[in-house]
Amino acid sequence: MTRAVVKQTSFTSGELDPRLLGRSDLRAYENGAARLRNMLVETTGGVRRRPGTRYLTTAPGAGRLATLEVGAETAYVLIFTDLQVDIVRDGVVRARLLTPWTSAEVPGLVWAQYDASLIVTHPDAPPQQLRRVSDTVWTLDEFTFAEKADQITCAPFARFAAPDVAIQSSAAAGTVTLTTSAPVFVTGHLGSVFRIRDVQIEITNVQSATEAVGQVLPGQDPVDTTATTDWDELAFSAAHGWARTVSFHQDRMVFGGSRDLPDAIWFSKTGRPRDFDFGTGLDDEAIAFRLASNEVQEIRALISGRHLQIFTSAGEWIVTGDPLTPTRIQVVQQSRVGSPGDRYVPPVDVDGATLFAARNGREIREYLFSDTEQAYETADLALLARHLVVDPVDQAFDHTRRTVWIAMRDGSLATLNVYRQADIAAWSLQETSGRVLSVATLDGAVFVLVERESGVLLEQFDEDLFIDAGVSVSVGTPNTNFAGLDHLEGQVVAVVADDLVLEPQTVAGGQVTLPTPARQVAIGLPYVHTIEPLPVRSISDRIGLDPAYRPIRIAFRLFETRALRVDTGDGLRNVPLHTVGGGPLDRTPALVSRDVAVSAFGWRRGGSEPPWRIVQDEPLPSHILSATTEVEVND
Repeated sequence: MTRAVVKQTSFTSGELDPRLLGRSDLRAYENGAARLRNMLVETTGGVRRRPGTRYLTTAPGAGRLATLEVGAETAYVLIFTDLQVDIVRDGVVRARLLTPWTSAEVPGLVWAQYDASLIVTHPDAPPQQLRRVSDTVWTLDEFTFAEKADQITCAPFARFAAPDVAIQSSAAAGTVTLTTSAPVFVTGHLGSVFRIRDVQIEITNVQSATEAVGQVLPGQDPVDTTATTDWDELAFSAAHGWARTVSFHQDRMVFGGSRDLPDAIWFSKTGRPRDFDFGTGLDDEAIAFRLASNEVQEIRALISGRHLQIFTSAGEWIVTGDPLTPTRIQVVQQSRVGSPGDRYVPPVDVDGATLFAARNGREIREYLFSDTEQAYETADLALLARHLVVDPVDQAFDHTRRTVWIAMRDGSLATLNVYRQADIAAWSLQETSGRVLSVATLDGAVFVLVERESGVLLEQFDEDLFIDAGVSVSVGTPNTNFAGLDHLEGQVVAVVADDLVLEPQTVAGGQVTLPTPARQVAIGLPYVHTIEPLPVRSISDRIGLDPAYRPIRIAFRLFETRALRVDTGDGLRNVPLHTVGGGPLDRTPALVSRDVAVSAFGWRRGGSEPPWRIVQDEPLPSHILSATTEVEVND
């Protein structure tokens, strides 16, 4: 017999893919786990039961979240749903506006904050600007471009027709008929603007594919009435689609891609985000170009960092130039990973690295500039936890917890704890009774949109709750009836009354009745957290990967923990955390920060049965810093 001590002092490798269970030679194996469910990995090494969620409001339906800060202490959560946006602050819907985006288009929305407003784009609708007039009064209007003079637009222009297609105007001013040498005009051109040798003409009637009637906008030189190939039209219109993405870089507004120009980029003038006029090509004037590649490069996202980062369906690019000018700009492709094509998953900045979802739906890549290579590299952060990444649909970075929250297509919510300086990238999975549709962060707060049995709920993670869709109530006089639970009607809920866990209750008529009066109550949906270590590694070189072994004793180092339920071979059992007079005492609300030892029973195999596991549904805090297992191995 060989007796040994197996120590796990850190969980900073997170939950590992089951396909790595044979790789005990990996460094990550020492600090990993077989299962981490509803646990958050701390950058200090421990794991703790995740906070629960507080119910805020019920959404009209499935959708996605965005946030908007309009002041140092004033911020809003936006819920985009079918043809509607709800504006929420402090759990109250302050305003509700109609929008042009259907439920099918909502996953493709892209936004960027502009002063105290939000610019929202989608390739099938004109860009919109969401503005706050007051806390309860908001407007949503089509984004307007600057004008040189009355009606002379400074919007982006582009050429869609072949270079040899000519156009001719029937007159030099007023109402004119435009005739092209090949089919050009479609119904969607109504209201659009054509430009013939810099003279703008608004289309008022489309008569055929080669003929349209227009109005020469006032204040311009006469139109040259000879046939010419020197013409273009508005880049964004119903005929060719609208901007797909929007961002800001070096004091310029940037639009990326559209339906018919998926690989085009437009920069506004410096300091004039509504003005996209090229002028005479001076350093501060507008810039436009297309990504030159032998692949289709549909632009999916734009991120402003050290350089402007462009994420497309086929790869990752950068735009360099300090400052950017029409003559100094450089565009270089850095990698060929690609981003999802059917939805917008916002890339997030984490300590100077940009994390983005890969096109294959199974990777979260880190886009980071390497001083050694003088180029951007794209490391796969999901390499050790591929089983947790299932077609990401949304993600957000929580700076407070240093955690990336990633909503998956199957409704699961994965978390990635990232701390690059300490080489930490730890995955875990957060499970709840519902489907997580979207996630957003705002000044340390994490919001989720969850489809539950009673509807689609907006919830916020709350460090004081250990239940989901929860409501907490404080009353001066002890009471047994607590209402405000309409969103949980008919469901079995967990109840914590005055810091003590009561028997589960069923919500009826939007309320529950407690067996005894209480002053402070938290009520919500229960969830289970699980910690299961990896199979025991070889104790010595003479023992194989699957040794027969017997755990003797497991010691857990706890921090601010109120409940611990462990299976060490004879089923799950509650571990007394307090003693009095040398004997065990039932758990009390007091937080425990000390070592707790439990005995273990039974022989087992290293590769099939773990030495211990924690499975706990009590809605109380639990924080494990380390685990030390004393084992006896049959060699």
